[in-house]
Amino acid sequence: GCRCRSPASELLRVVVVEGPSGLRLEPDPRRRSPGRGASLHLDLGCLDLAERRRAFGRALRVAAALDAGSVREYVAQRVSDAAPEVGTVPAPRPSQAGRNGMSTP
Repeated sequence: GCRCRSPASELLRVVVVEGPSGLRLEPDPRRRSPGRGASLHLDLGCLDLAERRRAFGRALRVAAALDAGSVREYVAQRVSDAAPEVGTVPAPRPSQAGRNGMSTP
């Protein structure tokens, strides 16, 4: 969607599955489903951009409209699971610990 490169371990693989209502996109987090797959960041903005650009159809070589409902639910669930709880303060990253933002000559 966003066309940014990332390691495969940080991306969600998405595949096309044929269902009773037509073709739909399905998340493949274990990366085991057969066939062509497309990769996507676990970010709703990236998913929105991919849908607007019709990137799934091109990447998966499918001319028909694709329903991305199950992928949207999966990404939304993962994003809400990764979000910190309200009222908590995130711990500083190791690279930022002990830094005061000023450089010494």
